[in-house]
Amino acid sequence: MSPPSPPLLQAVDLTFVRDASPIFDQLAFEVDHAEALLVQGENGAGKTTLLRVLAGLLAPEQGEVRLKGELMRPSRGHADIAYLGHLPALKADLTAAENLDLAAGLLGKRDGHDVEAALARVGLAGYDDQLARSLSAGQRKRLMLARVWSAPAALWLLDEPYANLDLEGIALVNDLISEHVGEGGAALVTTHGAYAAPPVRTRTLHLVRAS
Repeated sequence: MSPPSPPLLQAVDLTFVRDASPIFDQLAFEVDHAEALLVQGENGAGKTTLLRVLAGLLAPEQGEVRLKGELMRPSRGHADIAYLGHLPALKADLTAAENLDLAAGLLGKRDGHDVEAALARVGLAGYDDQLARSLSAGQRKRLMLARVWSAPAALWLLDEPYANLDLEGIALVNDLISEHVGEGGAALVTTHGAYAAPPVRTRTLHLVRAS
């Protein structure tokens, strides 16, 4: 009998320290294909820091992160991870379409997820030539969601994806997560609100700031 496949993402005894104070200490959890993990906790509990560690943007004080069983090293990104942070990673003087083309050049693109399809999927059809600087906060968030949706990544790391969105936008996020998980992907989502409950197999990780 062949050994079981490793989880998509595994965190082992993760500890992160800032200014000699631990933000979180010895975290251990897994995220597998076809599930979502909600990360909750008060401000300062380390939700954003955790996602940045998992994305390879920060190095933990100790512990390790494994993706498909392979040890991850801090880097500028990984093809199997799509990261959505608090700040919109957009070029203000490029159009919505140009931003998506740039992201595709850096991250790759799923088959059939071209610029027009991505913009339509997030409710920005017709915004191809709109400069990113002229978009509202909610529209910029939708454009970032289009980047994530287009990327050929199995794992989505979404930091407060519901922020700056109206009820329709919140429903969009839930639909995107549900679609991704239903296709065998996984999502790790930080949230303050109870509305973060996509209709998929979901577990919760509650962070408490280390003392």
